[in-house]
Amino acid sequence: MIELKLATEIEQNQLGMRLDQALSELFPDYSRSRIKDWIINDKVSVNDIIVNKPKEKVLGGEKITITAEIEEETYHQPEDIKLDIVYEDDDILVINKPRDLVVHPGAGNPNGTVLNALLHYYPEIAHVPRAGIVHRLDKDTTGLMVVAKTITAQTHLVESLQLREITREYEAVAMGIITAGGTIDQPITRHPTKRTHMAVFPTGKPAVTHYRVMEKYRLHTRLRLRLETGRTHQIRVHLAHVAHPLVGDPLYGGRPKPPKGASEVFIQTLRDFDRQALHATMLRLFHPVTGEQMEWHAPIPEDMQKLIQALQQDTELHKDDLDW
Repeated sequence: MIELKLATEIEQNQLGMRLDQALSELFPDYSRSRIKDWIINDKVSVNDIIVNKPKEKVLGGEKITITAEIEEETYHQPEDIKLDIVYEDDDILVINKPRDLVVHPGAGNPNGTVLNALLHYYPEIAHVPRAGIVHRLDKDTTGLMVVAKTITAQTHLVESLQLREITREYEAVAMGIITAGGTIDQPITRHPTKRTHMAVFPTGKPAVTHYRVMEKYRLHTRLRLRLETGRTHQIRVHLAHVAHPLVGDPLYGGRPKPPKGASEVFIQTLRDFDRQALHATMLRLFHPVTGEQMEWHAPIPEDMQKLIQALQQDTELHKDDLDW
């Protein structure tokens, strides 16, 4: 058995929900029945007071602590899924995640995930909660992730994330022309009606995204972004909030917007790009055991390269019409 300790805060837009329902939304990796059992068996504290009634209503803002034991992650099947390993030692793995690969099993994705691949590649990782996964990338976001091979390494990496000692930089292509870099400091929470979406909302959790302009095109902008916090869908939500959603984003992006006079080939390239144009290109951290500062880079994947080349060619063809 593995001791599990989870902590979170009830979100303001969960006002009036049952405790088990609210926790199921906050911890989607665990079934509602399992969460209900934890509550009934005195494993859940609300504001440091044990609550054992799943139907208890929440108000928003309560501090939640779950202390429970779970079986080792052997109920997730090892699967022979190729991993692009950028770095490995006795304590950590750094992988370059491709598109179309979910990080952790959940509703609708019980297998075929990074976690299943890790269990096959390094079976001992089953002794580490969540198979050592420390942070996530969305299914269709590509790029660098660090994975802990031991509980000690995982504990230190999670603490480093909380202390904002891990630097994660991304490249992205956004809709519209962004003239200069800046910072988006807007709180994020679950969307009040679309439960698979996140949204900027005053009572959400703090979220900060820094960005700078790498290249401007006729009606799009290539960006370099750095996360100060790590909320779900953070970059996607923040850019959509400032009216510059990511190209291809199925949740927040809307329809492609080609510039006037664009060729049919270029228009088709935009339409065919069917994922958010977002890649985790740089990861920097202090090694959880040696303390050494380490840094890795992952090149832009081929589909984003083709998109960027098409944008560059379209801009070059119409450079005489540019007003920036």
